[in-house]
Amino acid sequence: MPRLALTVPALCLVAALAGCGNSGGGGNPTASPTATATGAATARITIKDFTFRPAALTVRPGAKVTVVNQDDVAHTLTATGSKPFDTGSIAPGRSATFTAPAKPGGYPYLCTIHPNMKGTLTVR
Repeated sequence: MPRLALTVPALCLVAALAGCGNSGGGGNPTASPTATATGAATARITIKDFTFRPAALTVRPGAKVTVVNQDDVAHTLTATGSKPFDTGSIAPGRSATFTAPAKPGGYPYLCTIHPNMKGTLTVR
């Protein structure tokens, strides 16, 4: 039991630090770290400097995903294909929440206003 008590806080610390690795400078404008929201009821994607952070997020079926727009212009986070999720337009400084699909799989998404902004939600 002591080993489990040390493992859970350590995993939480690693998950919290995972989103801190991209300064947004240079490189591929859509690249950012991958994050996993295992066990979390709510996951978060931040839009900043015209990128989704993280650009790849793994959640459990039915998880709530909050999208926060930190840019000075509106954005969307819209699944491609059959569009199982779509935040609609998120104004600067605002947020929106959607529910991850119940079916496991990969769900590519983009900003319909700025289609060069892309990411993937993985449900497992």
